[in-house]
Amino acid sequence: MTRLTGLFLSVFIGVYSFSVSAAEWQALPDAAPAPADNPTTPEKVELGRLLYLDPRFSSTGTVSCNSCHNVMLGGEDNRAVSMGVHGQTGGRSAPTVWNSGFSSSQFWDGRAATLEDQAKGPVTNPIEMGMNELEEAMNRVRDIPGYRPYFERAFPGKDPMTVDNAARAVAAYERTLITPDSAYDRYVKGDKQAMSEEQVRGMKSFADAGCTACHSGPAFNGPTMAPGTGFFMKFPTFADSDDVKKYQLADDTGRFTVTGEEADKFMWKVPTLRNITLTAPYFHNGAVGTLDEAVRVMARVQLNKDLSDEQVTDIVAFLSALTGEFPEQPMPRLPATPGRSIIK
Repeated sequence: MTRLTGLFLSVFIGVYSFSVSAAEWQALPDAAPAPADNPTTPEKVELGRLLYLDPRFSSTGTVSCNSCHNVMLGGEDNRAVSMGVHGQTGGRSAPTVWNSGFSSSQFWDGRAATLEDQAKGPVTNPIEMGMNELEEAMNRVRDIPGYRPYFERAFPGKDPMTVDNAARAVAAYERTLITPDSAYDRYVKGDKQAMSEEQVRGMKSFADAGCTACHSGPAFNGPTMAPGTGFFMKFPTFADSDDVKKYQLADDTGRFTVTGEEADKFMWKVPTLRNITLTAPYFHNGAVGTLDEAVRVMARVQLNKDLSDEQVTDIVAFLSALTGEFPEQPMPRLPATPGRSIIK
């Protein structure tokens, strides 16, 4: 499996000012790439938002996409592990949906190649939304008359109300969930007053420590990869660290649970660091409650380094500069079923 060996930093111009090549420090694009068979349109986005926020397609009528990936927050639920139907909880923390359009695979283990594939997964997961089959969930959508006009506008043609089209609409909506224009973005575009001296020091410490070996690119989730390829790294790397036992970091074998390949043991999709100050608790199991501790743990278990308190403070300050501008998320009126319920 391909592994990055590191990126190269060029430091100059004083203590607080430095630059690197444009390939290393990149601003977030204003639009996420869309596949050729699902171009983003306003009609799809409108339908996708409705489906994303509607809990009626879970077995209990209580869980929507937004329940675990809350777009009114940091794109997840600030829980160690999310709660699905009947109060059940899984074993992994919900990743943020913000900027997920810049990831070349989805889920912590990369088992979904696209956002379209990912949108289907939770619906039939017995812990998450708990429906027996995708068609069973789609029949609930079909049983709501008000949804048909949205599907017809988004997908003109015969039989628009399909599982695949519902997934395409949700994915199209998710590709609009982009948070550009952070202090970091403005800084790398040339506004050298956009970040504080502490944040600039943290940017240097972040690179000097080796964090950019994994967290590179505009979304800080690795290099741009072909859709479905995924960018994976081993975690934890230094398994003899006390943190591994303390935070149960090796209890889940990661991508190995999907592929069964020995080489994939403890391999994980590199998550975005965008808006990371909003997404505590941290790591795939949500075991670390604060960002400063997460930085310390990452340094020890991935880089075999003990960072000083000053380094940690500066890196956390830099990470705060990755919080961008959130597009407004209006709460729509969901199509209704007057006088009856579709929840069985």
